[in-house]
Amino acid sequence: MAKTNLKEKKAASSAKLKVVDDSAIKTTAYSDINLKQWRNYEHIKTDTLWEFPSRLKEGGHSNEYHGNYIPQIAQQIYERFTKENDVVLDLFFGSGTSGIEAINMKRRCIGVELKDDLVETVSKKFTQKQLVTDVNIICADSASLDAKEKVQARLDVMGKKNAQLLMLHPPYDDIIKFSDRKEDLSNCATTEEFYDLFEKVAKNGYDLLEKGRFACLIIGDKYANSQHIPLGFECMARMNKLGFITKAIIIKDMQGNERAKGKTANLWRYRALAGGFYIFKHEYVMVFQKV
Repeated sequence: MAKTNLKEKKAASSAKLKVVDDSAIKTTAYSDINLKQWRNYEHIKTDTLWEFPSRLKEGGHSNEYHGNYIPQIAQQIYERFTKENDVVLDLFFGSGTSGIEAINMKRRCIGVELKDDLVETVSKKFTQKQLVTDVNIICADSASLDAKEKVQARLDVMGKKNAQLLMLHPPYDDIIKFSDRKEDLSNCATTEEFYDLFEKVAKNGYDLLEKGRFACLIIGDKYANSQHIPLGFECMARMNKLGFITKAIIIKDMQGNERAKGKTANLWRYRALAGGFYIFKHEYVMVFQKV
């Protein structure tokens, strides 16, 4: 009888170990991706060319606000570089893409937006409960000490010392004017001033981000005074100056995501041929890490 019990115990123990082995999980410190089952993540992009045929309009997303980034970027970045319940900090919150996708993917989000009317409008996209527990929208100048202190206070409420992901989608200099506010990066008098103000925002983001975690910069270049202005690479240099290391420079196809350009396609072709330049059909998704 004793031998039978011993055999049964060994068999049960072996079965238990087998279950543990079969369900073993291996993740990084910043992601829930199970590396033991890496073949199951075909939907996650690991190359540097991202092509999306159209903007996602499901899950609470819309395209009513000119200049917002497509939700697919948030989906890719969140799954690669965050865990459930992590806090995403977006210092150019805009129409709320970062917050909407945080809710959809069981993350939390703090967004800072300069325009008070936009804060009021975007707040309506979330329930009152979500605005208390999962998404906090702060109306402030993201380059200011005031914004930094308000974000830190909200992090304390959320039980976090720092954010686990930083999202930055600034205006592309003065290409689109988003407001009349002098603090608005789209109203900078010069491109150099734009870089300086962007650096101040990125510095706040750096200070508020947890060490070892990631930042994502979504930005395009511009064409002015008969020359290509590489906004993306200069903003990357400013982030490197702050202490971020560059992990990836991704080229994202912009076709299908722009508005009102189809009617003037021939005019743009004429201008390109006459001016010796090429029409932008891409923007950058740059990934950084705070080390």
